[in-house]
Amino acid sequence: MSGLPAYRWRLAPDGLATRRQLRALGLRPGGQDVVAELHRPRRRRAPLVAYLYRVDRAKPVRPMTPGRAAALAAAMRARRTCPNCRLDAGYCIPRSLGMCVPCHDTPPPRKDATA
Repeated sequence: MSGLPAYRWRLAPDGLATRRQLRALGLRPGGQDVVAELHRPRRRRAPLVAYLYRVDRAKPVRPMTPGRAAALAAAMRARRTCPNCRLDAGYCIPRSLGMCVPCHDTPPPRKDATA
């Protein structure tokens, strides 16, 4: 335990929200400290802990500027570009493959001894 108040899943009091809940409301934590923890019941994996923030101290989400939009577009383009064939795959390249699916499924060229 971290010394913060801990609540069980779905039993947090009104006025507290997770980051995702704040975002759904168009808000962000805005530099405030975590005020409580939310513990999800354990199933197969380790228990999940979500941090709770006060809704009344949250600030509005910053608007998207043209520079931020361009940076986000460039980052997503880099995630979609295959390092092997340098083409836009149309989806984010999986880290497990390291390249687009067609490049991964194509066998590497054989080296002939007669060359």
